[in-house]
Amino acid sequence: MAGRLRREEHDVMKSWAHPSATPGSRYADAMAVSTYEAAQDRYDTMEYRRCGTSGLLLPAVSLGLWHNFGDFHPGFTQRAVLRRAFDRGITHFDLANNYGPPYGQAEINFGRMMATDFKPYRDELIISSKAGYDMWPGPYGQGGSRKYLIASCDQSLKRMGLDYVDIFYSHRFDPETPLEETMGALDRIVRSGRALYAGISSYGPEETERAAAIARDLGTPLLIHQPRYNMFDRWIEDGLIDTCEQEGMGIICFSPLAQGILTDKYLRGVPAQSRAGMGAVSLRPEQIDDATRAAVAALNEVAKDRDQTLAQMALSWILREPRITSVLVGASSVPQLDSDIDALEATPFTDDERVRIESVLADHVF
Repeated sequence: MAGRLRREEHDVMKSWAHPSATPGSRYADAMAVSTYEAAQDRYDTMEYRRCGTSGLLLPAVSLGLWHNFGDFHPGFTQRAVLRRAFDRGITHFDLANNYGPPYGQAEINFGRMMATDFKPYRDELIISSKAGYDMWPGPYGQGGSRKYLIASCDQSLKRMGLDYVDIFYSHRFDPETPLEETMGALDRIVRSGRALYAGISSYGPEETERAAAIARDLGTPLLIHQPRYNMFDRWIEDGLIDTCEQEGMGIICFSPLAQGILTDKYLRGVPAQSRAGMGAVSLRPEQIDDATRAAVAALNEVAKDRDQTLAQMALSWILREPRITSVLVGASSVPQLDSDIDALEATPFTDDERVRIESVLADHVF
């Protein structure tokens, strides 16, 4: 049974796109009438994987709110994507303090939907946030210091209207802050009840091993690592996967589609309205050169032979590794989300398919 959406709720959803949909406005207040009911069969088809050696299971596909939950995307679309995700068994929503734009807006928007739609299901959700990159002016608005991490966690909880997050991450390794201080801040955040688990993101293998040892000695072992990983960016294969396994940590990968390159979007050039075409910081037009398009086209042929889209095959390729707990997808629409989740229905890669894929990737480094 799909999640129910009454006719009157449709008008409420539209209010999210209205510029006056701010807290306390009649548009925001109207959302209190929302009566979302999650699908009863939401756990029937999703695959759940154990996060390292912990007791926590995560869905093989999780929803990241990096690009599509700021003020540039309609609120009713954001809400529809979140509902569909939960209806299909996605229990993990991943955020960070500076997701938007503007900074913090993804957490604000998500918090509104938590209050109106998902509050009855809080104990069925894994909600994460992170801090490490630039967030506010001055010397205390980024990095790995105790002051920044604890203040940022408090701000994130306020924006989302939550008492705690399930996972709080150090978003990046900060070479200017002692690792003992950063891990000590995560330990304090967990012990104070602000978070249930601690994680790290984008740490190298050596930093991960050191961080895990410090955290373990403090009594708050690191649950999970969140690195960038995709067919064109395989750096975690050079030691990080092994380190995480050794430390009992799970792995959840971001940017699995290389910011959209591993889709059919750029097969025939750079569309004007695409992320690269609009000059996004995360993807520049010059990154999509002739060699990249040729590699994408070759991979697309393998995907077609597997009866998958290229995006689906890229997700299946990551999840072929059993030590990967989950893959983070960002969806701007319900059909896109459905297509990503459907990647879980694929058959395992054959030896021939693996050889074809590796022959393409061996000649291309993104």
